[in-house]
Amino acid sequence: MSNNIIAQDYSICRQKRNQKNRHRSFVIWFTGLSGSGKSTIANRVEEELFNTGIQTYTLDGDNIRFGISKGLGFDEESRYENLRRIAEIAKLFTDAGLVTIGAFVSPLQKDRDLVKDIVGTENFVEVFVDTSLQECERRDVKGLYKKARAGEIKHFTGIDAPYEKPANPDVLIETEKESIETAIQKVLTFVKHKLEL
Repeated sequence: MSNNIIAQDYSICRQKRNQKNRHRSFVIWFTGLSGSGKSTIANRVEEELFNTGIQTYTLDGDNIRFGISKGLGFDEESRYENLRRIAEIAKLFTDAGLVTIGAFVSPLQKDRDLVKDIVGTENFVEVFVDTSLQECERRDVKGLYKKARAGEIKHFTGIDAPYEKPANPDVLIETEKESIETAIQKVLTFVKHKLEL
């Protein structure tokens, strides 16, 4: 079947879209435990970029599972497939000229490497939102940790599934030591040069 699939080239390419938008396109990938603050910070970063004329779009874990990954579970194989799909979408959005923001637990290094390989290392900014399990459980914004501790949710990262911290993220955010405003500025400062054509 794949022998019959041929890539189609179009005259409007990523470079032309970047030139029209007056900025480069790439992926900002937020990783961290559930409740770490990924989505909150990602949302604020997008607001700041959008308000300065940057073309953006945010992909979020829960929102993706309402559609593209509806029906996938949370076991290791399903998580891998979920992230593979998201990476392919992020790659398309990058080609479309957008700064694509992803907020996903993405607990395993091999899965984050997969995303990086698909979108391209040069197009990937990794932001590790480092929040302790104790603090995430204290926040428990969605009540998920309580359910996981009660055995109602299986394969929950941090409880009965591992989280592998990124060894060398582009941006490290320690939410228990710094404010949201500081975190946002750290991300914006890092990506500022990447936006330049």
